Amino acid sequence: MISEQLVDLSRLQFAVTALYHFLFVPLTIGMVWLLVIMEAAYVMTGKVIYKDMTRFWGKLFGINFALGVTTGITMEFQFGTNWAYYSHYVGDVFGAPLAIEGLMAFFLESTFIGLFFFGWDRLSKQQHLMVTILMSVGTNLSALWILIANGWMQNPVGAEFSFITMRMEMTDFWDVIFNPDAQAKFVHTVSAGYVTGSIFVMAISSWYLLKKQNIAFATRSFRIAATFGLASICSVIVLGDESGYTVGEAQKTKMAAIEAMWDTQPAPAGFNLIAIPNQAEMKNDFEIEIPWVMGIIGTRSLNKVIPGIKEIREQNRIRILSGMKALAALDTLRNAPKDLSPQVEFDLHKKDLGFGLLLKKYVTSLDQVTPEIIQKAVNDTIPRVAPIFWSFRIMVALGFLMLFLFSAAAWYASRGPVIDKTWVLKLAFWCLPAPWISAELGWFIAEYGRQPWTIYGVLPTHLSVSTLSVGNLYGSLAGFVGFYTVLLVVEMYLMIKFAKQGPGSLGTGRYENEVKHS
Repeated sequence: MISEQLVDLSRLQFAVTALYHFLFVPLTIGMVWLLVIMEAAYVMTGKVIYKDMTRFWGKLFGINFALGVTTGITMEFQFGTNWAYYSHYVGDVFGAPLAIEGLMAFFLESTFIGLFFFGWDRLSKQQHLMVTILMSVGTNLSALWILIANGWMQNPVGAEFSFITMRMEMTDFWDVIFNPDAQAKFVHTVSAGYVTGSIFVMAISSWYLLKKQNIAFATRSFRIAATFGLASICSVIVLGDESGYTVGEAQKTKMAAIEAMWDTQPAPAGFNLIAIPNQAEMKNDFEIEIPWVMGIIGTRSLNKVIPGIKEIREQNRIRILSGMKALAALDTLRNAPKDLSPQVEFDLHKKDLGFGLLLKKYVTSLDQVTPEIIQKAVNDTIPRVAPIFWSFRIMVALGFLMLFLFSAAAWYASRGPVIDKTWVLKLAFWCLPAPWISAELGWFIAEYGRQPWTIYGVLPTHLSVSTLSVGNLYGSLAGFVGFYTVLLVVEMYLMIKFAKQGPGSLGTGRYENEVKHS
């Protein structure tokens, strides 16, 4: 059996690299459409200030993109190095969207990024705008295919286990693509990226305005970012609700953990605004509940019941017992693949095969299974509730803070000189970390809340790892943390350096002596 320490270190390493990588991704996704808007304003009005805005913010985008690619490539290699059995077991399904992302979206994105930076003097205004649009499309397509892959991990549709190959095999490519979980996750994630890009531009523009520098440039940048950001944060909130609904349909355990809902309540269920979850006793030591809200949000009805954690655990116990029958039939089939009797038995229980595999954490043979082992496997099906519960509430609170910021910023930017509204400018500057914190918390909820599964209900995490030594993992983890930290420091240094230089770094000198906005 794989040691628990090896599994934990493998999970930690992937979590660290993924969270580092996602410090770069939202800004890449969010900046591209802001560049499209700014360059479209240049093409339509002919005002050079919009061209300089596109070039200046594009320079910061380019720094972020280059470092984001570096962290993303090494992260994908880990599927082969640290998660070899996972790659073997589900590679036929999971690998397809990642391959398409690399062949189609990433090459499209990279090609047009080159043209974006080096085509200003070689292309007409309209041609360059088209390049910027295609660069944006490529960036969003990259996100789409990666999130289709991740969505399949959350809700594995369009595939089934084959006892002949002993792997998951794709049965319907279109089911994988149009997976409701993947589609909801895509629109929610890219909208969060748009929010990140908007706050990034607003925060730096606010800094210029507070220092009375580059006023015309900063005022226009602030106005565009505030308007785009307001639409984006509204989209995040609405689509976050849709994403939550798909979680409730496909991963009831995660939904119950997010709400710290231990007991099944009569419909419509209440929403725990604040709670202190006590996992040992499976109750909340303290809670403030708003009646009906969770039932309406989670089921979009007044009569549909949301199961609590205790009920889900008992359902999982039944599925584990069914999975044991699937495992027993599978062992027989491996020795006699043409025997129809075990094949019929396997087909009856194969939907619960993954739950049977949970037992492999504790035993190597079904003969070793005891009621105590079954209870341990049942307990494993519930993740730790408190981290998920509080992460979700901090994420939502930051979302509404950003909604307030964008609403105020868009309102004042549309009515007059925003430079006079110092409280809005200061709030925009200090809210700069908010979208990154929200995004990291969102991924923590999605991935930690899926445990104990790498593929929900199909493949347990403890079976997915490679047979590496603990020493190798400690060494590679330290190397990744060190390397990624250096990249993050380089990113922050370059961003701060060029942000301080302002649009004057373009070599035009156009805004250095500005005293009022236009």
